[in-house]
Amino acid sequence: MTSELPPTRGNLIPNRALDGLTWLRVGGPADWLFQPADAQDLADFLRDLDPAMPVFPIGVGSNLIVRDGGIRGVVVRLGRGFNAVSVEGDLVTAGAAALDAQVARRAADAGRDLTFLRTIPGSIGGAVRMNAGCYGTYVADHLVQARAVTRDGREVVLTPADLNFAYRHSDLPEGWVLTEAVFRADSGDPDALHEKMAAQLARRDETQPTRERSAGSTFRNPAGFSSTGREDDTHDLKAWSLIDRAGLRGHSWGGAQMSEKHPNFLLNTGGATAAELEALGELVRRRVLEDSGHELQWEVIRVGDPLPEGDQPA
Repeated sequence: MTSELPPTRGNLIPNRALDGLTWLRVGGPADWLFQPADAQDLADFLRDLDPAMPVFPIGVGSNLIVRDGGIRGVVVRLGRGFNAVSVEGDLVTAGAAALDAQVARRAADAGRDLTFLRTIPGSIGGAVRMNAGCYGTYVADHLVQARAVTRDGREVVLTPADLNFAYRHSDLPEGWVLTEAVFRADSGDPDALHEKMAAQLARRDETQPTRERSAGSTFRNPAGFSSTGREDDTHDLKAWSLIDRAGLRGHSWGGAQMSEKHPNFLLNTGGATAAELEALGELVRRRVLEDSGHELQWEVIRVGDPLPEGDQPA
């Protein structure tokens, strides 16, 4: 009953299916899906929510497998009140629900270079949470500060030091919801920046299965270290090459498949369950470890409960 949860000016939907909210189109329902009206609505709701109730924020579901049994607790999904983008001087401010590609384009229009965001699928909240990066540039290289609402309803400002960025990782506490990020961007000619992004898109489309149902790169590249000592993925050893070498390019399990075009992309070829996708991913991890000695780490986030064994889909 909604009466058991705090009042809200936003939308609060019980037993909401999540498969349509993820790029892989799999997953069971959330106990509750909360779409706050604005940051104050979010803060009030979390402040008054039972502290024992789990809270899980999602963006556009571009890097997510929701298991077939769904998510217990409240899933928070930010919408239109959180997608504004503005540019002032060398600072670009973006709501957490703004798409990465949208922020890159708006920054380029103003002569500011955040082109690394253009080919990263998803929204700014997820990009900050995962320290997303492309072509050797990461969120950590540009972030000035981020705003978030804590699990107990406080609005806080976080610095890069607070987030303690690492490769594909930040230390954002569980249940905290990012609402806004501010980036510092170098200047550039708008036309040249848009041309650069067009070239990036063409390169991506040539090498990645962009027209298939995927969640982007499935596994992190085994990280090396840059000349400054920072962990990164710009060295030669790549997850896709380890998967390919283990003979798993195009390998399938039910409706799940490792892409023929790029073997580090896990695909839903039609009708896959979350269990099949996760099982194929774990098979890949085992085979790569046996073949090369490298233990791949998931980049795709897996959340929620599996179905009870007797309730598995056919």
